[in-house]
Amino acid sequence: MDHPFWRTRFLLDSADDLQRIRQSAIREVWIDVSRGRLPAQAVSAPAEAAALVETPADTLAPLSPRVSLEDELRRAQRLCASSKQAVVAMFQDARMGRAVDTREARALVEQISASILRQPNALISLARLKNADEYTYMHSVAVCALMIALARQLRLDEPFVHEAGMAGLLHDIGKMCVPMDVLNKPGRLSDLEFAQVREHPRRGADILIQGRQVGALAVDVCLHHHEKLDGSGYPHRLMGEQISLFARMGAICDIYDAITSDRPYKAGWDPAESIRRMTQWCGTHIDEAVFRAFVKCIGIYPVGSLVRLESERLALVVEQSSDALLTPLVKVFYSIRTRSPLPQEILDLARLKGRERIIGRESPSDWGFRDLDSLWSGLSRRRGSLFDG
Repeated sequence: MDHPFWRTRFLLDSADDLQRIRQSAIREVWIDVSRGRLPAQAVSAPAEAAALVETPADTLAPLSPRVSLEDELRRAQRLCASSKQAVVAMFQDARMGRAVDTREARALVEQISASILRQPNALISLARLKNADEYTYMHSVAVCALMIALARQLRLDEPFVHEAGMAGLLHDIGKMCVPMDVLNKPGRLSDLEFAQVREHPRRGADILIQGRQVGALAVDVCLHHHEKLDGSGYPHRLMGEQISLFARMGAICDIYDAITSDRPYKAGWDPAESIRRMTQWCGTHIDEAVFRAFVKCIGIYPVGSLVRLESERLALVVEQSSDALLTPLVKVFYSIRTRSPLPQEILDLARLKGRERIIGRESPSDWGFRDLDSLWSGLSRRRGSLFDG
């Protein structure tokens, strides 16, 4: 497991991955030549992804000074608050049947994009802390941030990164055509209510087309982010290559934020548990190659994950390592041996190879922990929303 990849076997189709292998501690690899592909053949993602590997370096986003998670969190909190207000206003226009003005949305996408460049984990991790009542609006902000990070990981040109952000921000606007009591229902939906919810992609696409202020990519993600590779999704039951790269990206970002967030009818899953479960859906519901890129964005153990260390201590992941997915920065706070709190300490596992490592993830509920997010964010959710401005 001492390598920078989230899987031990995969198709090597990236020059960057080849370089990571050469620079890592890997001493040897097994190559199954019977399963190889000719260089001219497409990768397992849609046709668009084949071009992404060849994207020239000078078309990528300009580098921005990287800041620490702690430095970016307060700024990200203010950005989340202003984004929430803007999305609420925009969605209310849609609910009232008024044309949606996307000028403020484009400005928001630029600000979110800049935050992701400064520190990818801050806004993405913070947006996960929304409460159930504000889910509909903050979910759009979170998916916007995730789409931007994923687009950059896939090396899309910056105009496409911006379009990915717009698509994420607007992907659920059709939910404004669904009664709020259905959206916020704490129990199981009736067949009629579920049918109403399943109409939101079509209704959203209609809103965006009529408004004539966004491009085809945003409309595509809005319409098809609930399609699945095996054809079991909706509204068109598309299969495989019928689903565009952007719609596949939208599906992954939408699912991750949905399952890690508290909803009216269930509590969110732990980030690391969510990644594990999504791995099981690759090839049937979501695209494996795009999901690999997504994991590189947020880590095998995303910020906020509770992990067990080899030293029999519990820690929270507070920041991703730039070198390897398995060696994030963690905050140690609890002894498993004595079942008691420890003085909090930040460990950089990348610098402790051979001396300390993660041996597994843990469920906070199994340990009776509450409000662990305050340990990595410095913010508490006990007084309501973090994003009230």
